[in-house]
Amino acid sequence: SRFETCWPALMKDSHGVIIIFNPELPSHLKEIEMWYSCFVQQQPLLDSQCLLVAHHKPGSAGDMENLSLAYPLNKLKLIHSNLEEDPEDVRMEFIKYFRSIITIINESREKEEMSIIS
Repeated sequence: SRFETCWPALMKDSHGVIIIFNPELPSHLKEIEMWYSCFVQQQPLLDSQCLLVAHHKPGSAGDMENLSLAYPLNKLKLIHSNLEEDPEDVRMEFIKYFRSIITIINESREKEEMSIIS
C-alpha cells in the first residue's frame, strides 16, 4: 500500500494496536492477518496489546456469534461493534483494553527502573 513507508513511524514506541475490520468482507479477513503480522508480531508486541474489532455496519445482517478467525488471530481479544445496538458495550470494552495497556506500560517502566537501580 502507498502508506507502507509511514509504518515504521506509526509503530515507533507504540504500546497497543487496535485493528478494526468489516467481517463481511473476505478481503478484510485476509488483510487483518497482514496487519497483525506487521504491527504486532514484528514489533514485537504481546497479543494482549492487540484488540480486534469486528465492526458491523447499520442494517447489516452480520452473524456476530459465528465469526471464527484462524490461528494466530483467534488468540486475540475480539469484540463486535454495532453502534446502532450497543454502543455502551463497545465503550466498556475499549476502557478495559486501555486499562490493560496502561498496566503493561507501568509494569515495563517499573522493570526498567529496577534494572537501573540494581
